[in-house]
Amino acid sequence: MRVLVIGSGGREHALAWKIAQSPLLTKLFIAPGNGGTGSVAENLAVDVTDHAAVVALCRQHQIDFVVVGPDAQVVAGLGDDVRAAGFTCFCPSKAAGQLEGSKGFTKALCDEMDIPTAAYGRFDNEAAALAYLYTQGAPIVIKADGLAAGKGVTVAMSVEEAEEAIIDCFSGAFGASGAEVVIEEFMEGEEVSLFVLCDGTNILPLTTAQDHKRAFDGDTGPNTGGMGAYSPAPVMTREIYDETIERVIWPTVRGLAARGTPYQGVLYAGLMLTEDGPKLVEYNARFGDPETQVMMMRMESDLLPLLHAVATSTLAGHDVAWKDQFALTVILATQGYPGSYGKGSEIKGVDAVNAEHTHFFHAGTRRDGDRLLAWGGRVLNVTALGDTVLEAQQRAYAGVDAIDWPEGFCRRDIGWREIARSR
Repeated sequence: MRVLVIGSGGREHALAWKIAQSPLLTKLFIAPGNGGTGSVAENLAVDVTDHAAVVALCRQHQIDFVVVGPDAQVVAGLGDDVRAAGFTCFCPSKAAGQLEGSKGFTKALCDEMDIPTAAYGRFDNEAAALAYLYTQGAPIVIKADGLAAGKGVTVAMSVEEAEEAIIDCFSGAFGASGAEVVIEEFMEGEEVSLFVLCDGTNILPLTTAQDHKRAFDGDTGPNTGGMGAYSPAPVMTREIYDETIERVIWPTVRGLAARGTPYQGVLYAGLMLTEDGPKLVEYNARFGDPETQVMMMRMESDLLPLLHAVATSTLAGHDVAWKDQFALTVILATQGYPGSYGKGSEIKGVDAVNAEHTHFFHAGTRRDGDRLLAWGGRVLNVTALGDTVLEAQQRAYAGVDAIDWPEGFCRRDIGWREIARSR
Protein backbone atom coordinates (compact mmCIF):
# COMPACT_ATOMS: atom_id res chain seq x y z
CA MET A 1 0.00 0.00 0.00
CA ARG A 2 1.31 3.45 -0.96
CA VAL A 3 0.40 5.82 1.87
CA LEU A 4 0.45 9.61 2.18
CA VAL A 5 0.33 11.25 5.62
CA ILE A 6 -0.76 14.90 5.64
CA GLY A 7 0.87 17.21 8.18
CA SER A 8 4.13 18.48 9.62
CA GLY A 9 3.89 18.15 13.40
CA GLY A 10 4.89 15.72 16.09
CA ARG A 11 1.57 13.91 15.71
CA GLU A 12 2.24 13.25 12.03
CA HIS A 13 5.82 12.14 12.69
CA ALA A 14 4.52 9.64 15.26
CA LEU A 15 1.80 8.36 12.89
CA ALA A 16 4.31 8.02 10.06
CA TRP A 17 6.81 6.25 12.36
CA LYS A 18 4.16 3.70 13.33
CA ILE A 19 2.76 3.24 9.80
CA ALA A 20 6.32 2.68 8.52
CA GLN A 21 6.46 -0.50 10.62
CA SER A 22 3.50 -2.08 8.80
CA PRO A 23 4.14 -5.10 6.52
CA LEU A 24 1.25 -3.81 4.38
CA LEU A 25 3.25 -0.71 3.42
CA THR A 26 5.11 -0.48 0.12
CA LYS A 27 5.95 3.25 0.15
CA LEU A 28 5.32 6.05 2.66
CA PHE A 29 5.13 9.77 1.89
CA ILE A 30 4.47 12.72 4.19
CA ALA A 31 3.43 16.19 3.07
CA PRO A 32 4.99 18.50 3.92
CA GLY A 33 6.74 16.73 6.80
CA ASN A 34 9.50 18.25 8.93
CA GLY A 35 13.18 17.91 9.78
CA GLY A 36 12.71 14.47 11.32
CA THR A 37 10.11 12.74 9.14
CA GLY A 38 12.59 12.07 6.33
CA SER A 39 13.95 9.19 8.40
CA VAL A 40 10.70 7.20 7.99
CA ALA A 41 9.03 8.65 4.87
CA GLU A 42 9.68 10.73 1.76
CA ASN A 43 8.86 14.38 2.44
CA LEU A 44 6.80 16.05 -0.28
CA ALA A 45 6.62 19.83 -0.46
CA VAL A 46 3.02 20.96 -0.87
CA ASP A 47 0.66 23.57 0.53
CA VAL A 48 -1.85 21.30 2.32
CA THR A 49 -4.43 24.10 2.33
CA ASP A 50 -4.50 23.80 -1.49
CA HIS A 51 -6.73 20.74 -1.83
CA ALA A 52 -6.31 20.55 -5.60
CA ALA A 53 -2.53 20.41 -5.12
CA VAL A 54 -2.92 17.58 -2.59
CA VAL A 55 -5.13 15.63 -5.03
CA ALA A 56 -2.57 16.20 -7.80
CA LEU A 57 0.15 14.88 -5.48
CA CYS A 58 -1.93 11.75 -4.84
CA ARG A 59 -2.24 11.14 -8.56
CA GLN A 60 1.43 11.84 -9.25
CA HIS A 61 2.62 9.35 -6.62
CA GLN A 62 -0.16 6.79 -7.19
CA ILE A 63 -1.32 6.96 -3.58
CA ASP A 64 -3.58 4.19 -2.29
CA PHE A 65 -4.43 5.65 1.09
CA VAL A 66 -4.32 9.15 2.60
CA VAL A 67 -4.12 9.83 6.36
CA VAL A 68 -4.98 13.40 7.36
CA GLY A 69 -3.42 14.59 10.62
CA PRO A 70 -4.08 18.29 11.40
CA ASP A 71 -7.35 19.69 12.73
CA ALA A 72 -7.39 22.60 10.28
CA GLN A 73 -7.42 20.25 7.28
CA VAL A 74 -10.16 18.10 8.86
CA VAL A 75 -12.37 21.13 9.44
CA ALA A 76 -11.60 22.53 5.96
CA GLY A 77 -12.91 19.33 4.35
CA LEU A 78 -9.69 17.97 2.86
CA GLY A 79 -10.96 14.43 3.41
CA ASP A 80 -14.10 15.12 1.37
CA ASP A 81 -12.10 16.52 -1.54
CA VAL A 82 -9.60 13.63 -1.52
CA ARG A 83 -12.42 11.07 -1.47
CA ALA A 84 -14.26 12.91 -4.24
CA ALA A 85 -11.14 12.49 -6.38
CA GLY A 86 -11.32 8.72 -5.89
CA PHE A 87 -8.80 8.14 -3.07
CA THR A 88 -9.41 6.25 0.18
CA CYS A 89 -8.88 8.64 3.07
CA PHE A 90 -8.72 8.49 6.87
CA CYS A 91 -10.38 11.77 7.80
CA PRO A 92 -13.86 12.68 9.07
CA SER A 93 -16.17 14.50 6.68
CA LYS A 94 -16.32 18.28 6.94
CA ALA A 95 -19.85 17.96 8.34
CA ALA A 96 -18.84 15.51 11.08
CA GLY A 97 -15.62 17.46 11.70
CA GLN A 98 -17.74 20.27 13.14
CA LEU A 99 -17.38 18.35 16.40
CA GLU A 100 -14.04 20.13 16.62
CA GLY A 101 -14.65 23.03 14.25
CA SER A 102 -17.51 24.46 16.29
CA LYS A 103 -17.86 24.15 20.04
CA GLY A 104 -21.45 25.36 19.68
CA PHE A 105 -22.19 22.48 17.27
CA THR A 106 -20.91 19.97 19.82
CA LYS A 107 -22.87 21.58 22.66
CA ALA A 108 -26.06 21.36 20.59
CA LEU A 109 -25.37 17.66 19.92
CA CYS A 110 -24.86 17.13 23.65
CA ASP A 111 -28.25 18.74 24.32
CA GLU A 112 -29.91 16.59 21.66
CA MET A 113 -28.37 13.28 22.80
CA ASP A 114 -28.31 13.97 26.55
CA ILE A 115 -24.51 13.74 26.73
CA PRO A 116 -23.19 14.97 30.10
CA THR A 117 -21.29 18.24 29.70
CA ALA A 118 -20.94 21.67 31.30
CA ALA A 119 -23.85 24.12 31.28
CA TYR A 120 -23.21 26.85 28.72
CA GLY A 121 -24.30 29.86 26.72
CA ARG A 122 -23.44 30.61 23.08
CA PHE A 123 -23.06 34.19 21.82
CA ASP A 124 -22.31 36.03 18.58
CA ASN A 125 -21.84 39.50 20.11
CA GLU A 126 -19.77 40.93 22.92
CA ALA A 127 -22.57 42.71 24.81
CA ALA A 128 -24.69 39.58 25.19
CA ALA A 129 -21.68 37.51 26.20
CA LEU A 130 -20.66 40.03 28.87
CA ALA A 131 -24.23 40.24 30.16
CA TYR A 132 -24.30 36.44 30.56
CA LEU A 133 -20.93 36.52 32.31
CA TYR A 134 -22.21 39.03 34.86
CA THR A 135 -25.14 36.76 35.72
CA GLN A 136 -22.86 33.73 36.16
CA GLY A 137 -19.77 35.11 37.89
CA ALA A 138 -16.42 33.32 38.16
CA PRO A 139 -14.69 30.91 37.92
CA ILE A 140 -15.94 30.37 34.39
CA VAL A 141 -14.61 29.11 31.05
CA ILE A 142 -14.47 31.24 27.88
CA LYS A 143 -14.01 29.46 24.53
CA ALA A 144 -13.60 30.77 21.00
CA ASP A 145 -16.11 28.72 18.99
CA GLY A 146 -13.68 27.68 16.23
CA LEU A 147 -10.12 26.39 15.95
CA ALA A 148 -7.43 28.37 17.75
CA ALA A 149 -4.43 26.03 17.86
CA GLY A 150 -5.29 24.95 21.39
CA LYS A 151 -5.10 28.53 22.67
CA GLY A 152 -8.72 29.71 22.36
CA VAL A 153 -9.79 28.57 25.84
CA THR A 154 -9.51 30.69 28.99
CA VAL A 155 -10.24 29.21 32.40
CA ALA A 156 -11.02 32.51 34.11
CA MET A 157 -10.77 32.60 37.89
CA SER A 158 -12.11 36.16 38.04
CA VAL A 159 -14.79 38.15 36.22
CA GLU A 160 -12.11 40.58 35.07
CA GLU A 161 -10.10 37.77 33.43
CA ALA A 162 -13.26 36.48 31.76
CA GLU A 163 -14.12 39.97 30.49
CA GLU A 164 -10.69 40.27 28.91
CA ALA A 165 -11.05 36.87 27.21
CA ILE A 166 -14.47 37.75 25.78
CA ILE A 167 -13.25 41.12 24.50
CA ASP A 168 -10.18 39.45 22.95
CA CYS A 169 -12.37 37.01 21.04
CA PHE A 170 -14.69 39.63 19.63
CA SER A 171 -11.83 42.03 18.84
CA GLY A 172 -10.29 39.46 16.47
CA ALA A 173 -7.58 37.83 18.58
CA PHE A 174 -8.54 34.46 17.04
CA GLY A 175 -9.83 35.72 13.70
CA ALA A 176 -13.05 34.13 12.46
CA SER A 177 -12.72 31.44 15.15
CA GLY A 178 -13.67 34.02 17.77
CA ALA A 179 -16.68 35.41 15.93
CA GLU A 180 -18.81 33.28 18.26
CA VAL A 181 -18.04 32.50 21.88
CA VAL A 182 -19.15 29.65 24.13
CA ILE A 183 -19.21 30.40 27.87
CA GLU A 184 -19.24 27.33 30.10
CA GLU A 185 -19.61 26.60 33.77
CA PHE A 186 -16.34 25.81 35.52
CA MET A 187 -16.18 22.07 36.22
CA GLU A 188 -14.27 20.78 39.23
CA GLY A 189 -12.26 17.62 38.65
CA GLU A 190 -9.36 16.15 36.73
CA GLU A 191 -9.09 16.15 32.94
CA VAL A 192 -8.33 13.02 30.94
CA SER A 193 -8.53 12.08 27.26
CA LEU A 194 -10.07 9.00 25.63
CA PHE A 195 -9.41 8.01 22.00
CA VAL A 196 -11.85 5.88 20.00
CA LEU A 197 -11.79 4.81 16.34
CA CYS A 198 -15.16 4.92 14.57
CA ASP A 199 -16.13 3.80 11.05
CA GLY A 200 -19.55 5.45 11.11
CA THR A 201 -21.28 2.50 12.77
CA ASN A 202 -18.74 0.52 14.78
CA ILE A 203 -16.27 1.75 17.39
CA LEU A 204 -12.90 0.50 18.62
CA PRO A 205 -11.77 2.19 21.86
CA LEU A 206 -8.03 2.81 21.87
CA THR A 207 -6.57 4.11 25.12
CA THR A 208 -6.43 6.99 27.58
CA ALA A 209 -3.91 9.78 28.06
CA GLN A 210 -3.42 12.88 30.15
CA ASP A 211 -2.16 16.09 28.56
CA HIS A 212 -0.49 19.10 30.21
CA LYS A 213 -1.88 22.25 28.58
CA ARG A 214 -0.28 25.02 30.63
CA ALA A 215 3.11 26.34 29.56
CA PHE A 216 4.93 26.09 32.88
CA ASP A 217 5.47 23.78 35.85
CA GLY A 218 2.64 23.38 38.32
CA ASP A 219 0.06 23.91 35.57
CA THR A 220 0.77 27.64 35.51
CA GLY A 221 1.09 30.09 32.62
CA PRO A 222 -0.94 30.38 29.42
CA ASN A 223 -2.70 27.53 27.64
CA THR A 224 -0.72 25.89 24.84
CA GLY A 225 -1.26 23.17 22.28
CA GLY A 226 0.17 20.79 24.92
CA MET A 227 3.52 20.63 26.71
CA GLY A 228 3.61 16.90 27.40
CA ALA A 229 1.48 13.82 28.02
CA TYR A 230 1.50 10.28 29.33
CA SER A 231 -0.51 7.16 28.59
CA PRO A 232 -2.39 5.29 29.91
CA ALA A 233 -4.07 7.50 32.55
CA PRO A 234 -4.88 5.25 35.54
CA VAL A 235 -7.17 7.92 36.99
CA MET A 236 -9.70 6.72 34.42
CA THR A 237 -10.80 3.50 36.07
CA ARG A 238 -12.63 0.72 34.24
CA GLU A 239 -15.92 1.90 35.73
CA ILE A 240 -15.40 5.48 34.49
CA TYR A 241 -14.22 4.17 31.12
CA ASP A 242 -17.36 2.05 30.65
CA GLU A 243 -19.61 4.94 31.70
CA THR A 244 -17.88 7.24 29.19
CA ILE A 245 -18.34 4.80 26.33
CA GLU A 246 -22.02 4.34 27.16
CA ARG A 247 -23.01 7.94 27.98
CA VAL A 248 -20.64 10.00 25.81
CA ILE A 249 -19.17 8.03 22.88
CA TRP A 250 -22.11 5.92 21.72
CA PRO A 251 -24.65 8.80 21.85
CA THR A 252 -22.25 10.90 19.77
CA VAL A 253 -21.82 8.18 17.14
CA ARG A 254 -25.55 7.48 16.97
CA GLY A 255 -26.48 11.15 16.95
CA LEU A 256 -24.20 11.99 14.02
CA ALA A 257 -25.35 8.90 12.09
CA ALA A 258 -29.00 9.87 12.63
CA ARG A 259 -28.25 13.34 11.22
CA GLY A 260 -26.90 11.76 8.04
CA THR A 261 -23.30 12.75 8.85
CA PRO A 262 -21.74 9.52 10.18
CA TYR A 263 -18.38 9.93 11.89
CA GLN A 264 -15.43 8.09 10.33
CA GLY A 265 -12.15 8.84 12.03
CA VAL A 266 -10.75 9.06 15.51
CA LEU A 267 -12.89 10.59 18.25
CA TYR A 268 -10.72 12.37 20.80
CA ALA A 269 -12.88 13.05 23.84
CA GLY A 270 -11.56 15.51 26.41
CA LEU A 271 -13.28 14.62 29.68
CA MET A 272 -13.61 16.08 33.15
CA LEU A 273 -13.88 13.52 35.92
CA THR A 274 -16.35 15.23 38.26
CA GLU A 275 -18.12 14.11 41.44
CA ASP A 276 -21.17 13.47 39.21
CA GLY A 277 -19.22 11.25 36.81
CA PRO A 278 -17.33 11.92 33.55
CA LYS A 279 -18.47 14.95 31.56
CA LEU A 280 -17.43 15.98 28.06
CA VAL A 281 -15.21 19.06 27.96
CA GLU A 282 -14.79 19.03 24.18
CA TYR A 283 -14.25 16.82 21.17
CA ASN A 284 -11.35 16.86 18.75
CA ALA A 285 -11.86 15.25 15.34
CA ARG A 286 -8.29 13.94 14.95
CA PHE A 287 -5.48 12.35 16.92
CA GLY A 288 -4.11 14.45 19.77
CA ASP A 289 -0.77 16.19 19.81
CA PRO A 290 1.18 15.25 21.98
CA GLU A 291 -1.03 12.27 22.95
CA THR A 292 -0.39 10.49 19.63
CA GLN A 293 3.32 10.31 20.44
CA VAL A 294 2.74 8.32 23.63
CA MET A 295 -0.01 6.19 22.06
CA MET A 296 2.16 5.13 19.13
CA MET A 297 5.03 4.20 21.45
CA ARG A 298 2.67 1.88 23.39
CA MET A 299 0.74 0.36 20.47
CA GLU A 300 1.65 -3.26 19.70
CA SER A 301 -0.82 -3.68 16.83
CA ASP A 302 -0.28 -2.68 13.22
CA LEU A 303 -1.81 0.80 12.90
CA LEU A 304 -2.26 0.84 9.13
CA PRO A 305 -5.05 -1.78 8.81
CA LEU A 306 -6.94 -0.11 11.65
CA LEU A 307 -6.92 3.28 9.93
CA HIS A 308 -7.85 1.67 6.60
CA ALA A 309 -10.75 -0.21 8.24
CA VAL A 310 -12.11 3.08 9.59
CA ALA A 311 -11.92 4.68 6.14
CA THR A 312 -13.63 1.72 4.45
CA SER A 313 -16.32 1.06 7.11
CA THR A 314 -14.88 -2.38 7.96
CA LEU A 315 -13.82 -1.82 11.58
CA ALA A 316 -16.02 -4.60 13.01
CA GLY A 317 -13.92 -7.51 14.27
CA HIS A 318 -10.70 -5.52 14.63
CA ASP A 319 -8.88 -5.32 17.95
CA VAL A 320 -5.85 -3.47 19.27
CA ALA A 321 -3.05 -4.55 21.62
CA TRP A 322 -0.86 -2.35 23.82
CA LYS A 323 2.48 -2.70 25.58
CA ASP A 324 2.05 -3.21 29.31
CA GLN A 325 4.06 -0.05 29.94
CA PHE A 326 3.60 3.66 30.33
CA ALA A 327 4.79 6.18 27.75
CA LEU A 328 5.55 9.81 28.55
CA THR A 329 6.48 12.65 26.23
CA VAL A 330 8.05 16.03 27.00
CA ILE A 331 7.65 18.93 24.56
CA LEU A 332 10.68 21.12 23.88
CA ALA A 333 9.42 24.50 22.72
CA THR A 334 11.06 27.72 21.55
CA GLN A 335 11.44 30.41 24.21
CA GLY A 336 8.44 32.74 23.93
CA TYR A 337 5.90 30.07 22.96
CA PRO A 338 2.86 30.23 23.02
CA GLY A 339 3.49 33.93 22.32
CA SER A 340 5.92 35.26 19.72
CA TYR A 341 9.15 33.33 19.19
CA GLY A 342 12.16 33.30 16.90
CA LYS A 343 13.05 30.79 14.19
CA GLY A 344 16.33 29.34 12.97
CA SER A 345 18.24 28.49 16.16
CA GLU A 346 20.35 25.32 15.89
CA ILE A 347 19.55 22.20 17.89
CA LYS A 348 22.39 19.81 18.66
CA GLY A 349 22.51 16.36 20.20
CA VAL A 350 19.24 14.88 18.91
CA ASP A 351 20.83 12.41 16.53
CA ALA A 352 23.40 11.34 19.16
CA VAL A 353 20.79 9.89 21.53
CA ASN A 354 20.30 6.18 20.93
CA ALA A 355 18.12 4.38 23.47
CA GLU A 356 15.70 1.56 22.73
CA HIS A 357 13.10 2.97 25.11
CA THR A 358 13.35 6.63 23.98
CA HIS A 359 12.34 8.26 20.70
CA PHE A 360 12.48 11.82 19.37
CA PHE A 361 9.46 12.93 17.35
CA HIS A 362 10.04 16.16 15.47
CA ALA A 363 7.47 18.94 15.19
CA GLY A 364 8.73 22.44 14.34
CA THR A 365 12.11 21.47 12.86
CA ARG A 366 13.85 21.98 9.53
CA ARG A 367 17.06 20.55 8.07
CA ASP A 368 19.76 22.83 6.68
CA GLY A 369 22.35 20.38 5.42
CA ASP A 370 23.69 18.65 8.51
CA ARG A 371 22.20 21.25 10.83
CA LEU A 372 18.83 20.84 12.60
CA LEU A 373 17.00 24.12 13.05
CA ALA A 374 14.04 25.12 15.23
CA TRP A 375 11.25 26.34 12.97
CA GLY A 376 8.17 26.54 15.16
CA GLY A 377 6.72 26.91 18.65
CA ARG A 378 6.58 23.28 19.76
CA VAL A 379 9.75 21.83 18.27
CA LEU A 380 10.62 18.35 19.64
CA ASN A 381 8.79 15.59 21.51
CA VAL A 382 11.09 13.45 23.66
CA THR A 383 9.11 10.25 24.29
CA ALA A 384 10.03 7.30 26.47
CA LEU A 385 8.62 3.99 27.73
CA GLY A 386 8.82 2.75 31.32
CA ASP A 387 7.25 0.22 33.65
CA THR A 388 5.95 3.14 35.73
CA VAL A 389 5.13 6.76 34.92
CA LEU A 390 8.15 7.76 37.02
CA GLU A 391 10.51 5.52 35.03
CA ALA A 392 9.12 6.82 31.73
CA GLN A 393 9.51 10.37 33.02
CA GLN A 394 13.12 9.83 34.09
CA ARG A 395 14.01 8.35 30.71
CA ALA A 396 12.30 11.16 28.80
CA TYR A 397 14.11 13.86 30.78
CA ALA A 398 17.41 12.04 30.28
CA GLY A 399 16.74 12.47 26.56
CA VAL A 400 15.85 16.13 27.05
CA ASP A 401 19.07 16.76 28.99
CA ALA A 402 21.15 15.26 26.16
CA ILE A 403 19.99 18.02 23.80
CA ASP A 404 22.02 21.21 23.37
CA TRP A 405 19.53 23.98 22.54
CA PRO A 406 19.79 27.15 24.69
CA GLU A 407 16.84 28.75 22.89
CA GLY A 408 14.44 26.00 24.00
CA PHE A 409 12.48 25.30 27.17
CA CYS A 410 10.25 22.60 28.61
CA ARG A 411 8.20 21.77 31.65
CA ARG A 412 10.03 19.61 34.19
CA ASP A 413 6.95 18.04 35.80
CA ILE A 414 5.17 16.08 33.07
CA GLY A 415 3.28 13.20 34.70
CA TRP A 416 3.27 14.84 38.13
CA ARG A 417 -0.33 13.95 39.02
CA GLU A 418 0.09 10.21 38.55
CA ILE A 419 3.55 10.18 40.14
CA ALA A 420 2.12 11.94 43.20
CA ARG A 421 -0.72 9.41 43.37
CA SER A 422 1.64 6.44 43.09
CA ARG A 423 3.68 7.77 46.01
